[in-house]
Amino acid sequence: MLNIALYVAIGLVALAFLFVFLKFFGLWFRAILSGARVGMGKLIGMWLRHVKPEVIVDSRIMLTKAGIDVESDMLETHFLAGGNVPRVSQALVAANKADIPLPFQRAAAIDLAGRDVLEAVRTSVNPKVIDCPDASKGKTTIDAVAKDGIQLQVKARVTVRANIERLVGGAMEETIIARVGEGIVSTIGSAESYKIVLENPDRISKLVLAKGLDAGTAFEILSIDIADIDVGTNIGAKLQADQAEADKRRFQAEAEKRRAAAQAVEQEMVAMVQENRAKVVLAEAEIPRAIAEAFRSGKLGVMDYYRLTNLQADTQMRKSIGGENSPEDK
Repeated sequence: MLNIALYVAIGLVALAFLFVFLKFFGLWFRAILSGARVGMGKLIGMWLRHVKPEVIVDSRIMLTKAGIDVESDMLETHFLAGGNVPRVSQALVAANKADIPLPFQRAAAIDLAGRDVLEAVRTSVNPKVIDCPDASKGKTTIDAVAKDGIQLQVKARVTVRANIERLVGGAMEETIIARVGEGIVSTIGSAESYKIVLENPDRISKLVLAKGLDAGTAFEILSIDIADIDVGTNIGAKLQADQAEADKRRFQAEAEKRRAAAQAVEQEMVAMVQENRAKVVLAEAEIPRAIAEAFRSGKLGVMDYYRLTNLQADTQMRKSIGGENSPEDK
């Protein structure tokens, strides 16, 4: 009975080995025929480590056929690190064909940094054109104002080539667009007149390109071309008009303040006149009392009173003839 159990166990183990051998035999045999030998033990180890053996084998065959020697262990390590092994392999082949020095370690680092290493190699071989500004961000022109106050609206196209050595840690397209935009605004802002810029648009390209805007980026700027330049609004005149309108409102406010102050003084003078008239009326009210007191004390006689009355009547008549009215008639 023990012998039967032993034979069964040996048979199961043999079947298991046969199954594994048949499972990876195709990959193993294809690698041998392609000259990119990968041992059966390594294929089984990849399977146990949850690495896709077909990805490693196909990538190694591709590299070997291109004359690039990369061990399967390095490809497996990159796979386990979360890298895109086929993409890196394609980039290495493309760089080799274009005679661009690109070691596997650098390509793997670029891939793990989140950059498309194959696209970088293609851009290094075939430069790409970047629109400045990026229309997808909602802005279609770069607006700048010359010293004479005229606004210019500019569209530029920047031709760049990827710099493989600076892909890791280098700034990307957004930085290039921002720097070129800043250079265009600075160049136009330093121009004495917008006409100078319109006459020589290449002046912008030369001045901006001379600033070395690609420093610290993953690209090398080959050229900056002004695709379109239009005349915008007269910003200087608009600012002057706004300033004039603000001054007008300020002067009107000051004039209104002075008018209100003058009206207040006028009202004070009117009140003072009324007060003085009241004092005059009070003083005139004392006259009959004084006359009566003079009669009682004997200081004023009847004839004196008549003469005073006649004098007052004569004065009143003269005022009437002269067109004057007494304060009481007003």
